Amino acid sequence: MTVTLDGKSLTVAETVAVARRDATVTVADGARERVRAARERVEDVTAAGEPVYGLNTGFGELVDTRIPADRVRDLQTNLLRSHAAGGGDDLPRELVRATMVTRVNALAKGYSGVREAVVDHLVALLNAGVHPVVPSRGSLGASGDLAPLAHLALVLVGEGEADLERDDGGVERLDGEAALA
Repeated sequence: MTVTLDGKSLTVAETVAVARRDATVTVADGARERVRAARERVEDVTAAGEPVYGLNTGFGELVDTRIPADRVRDLQTNLLRSHAAGGGDDLPRELVRATMVTRVNALAKGYSGVREAVVDHLVALLNAGVHPVVPSRGSLGASGDLAPLAHLALVLVGEGEADLERDDGGVERLDGEAALA
């Protein structure tokens, strides 16, 4: 079974098919166009020198602190690191897969401004049987998903840990960099 994400029509049954039965994931062309268009808007605004909260500014009381363009990547990586907190048992693979597919579907709406490569890498991880290690306890803030999503994203920048499902049925724990290889 193949589940094509368009940001609009993902069903519970499709989520379960990806999470439990390893359905293949693809992204619809229209969703890709929305992701690219949103990213272009972000790039246009930042190229014009406009402040974008949390992208090229500090957070909270540091909202008026501008981050130099050559430090924005560091800010974003450090944000992931700071939010990737937690402990307890690792979430089961099917919950991580469900989180990944619903996150890709949310990104497919085209509202976030992420690069298309983020979507592609998450889909590639899902389809390759690679699952970031996400602790079951320790989320931050009212949204409740910052810590789990930070653990997902750390693997995308070559950090954190992920489990790889091997062909022999075993699972191998990898560091984030190896998970991307």
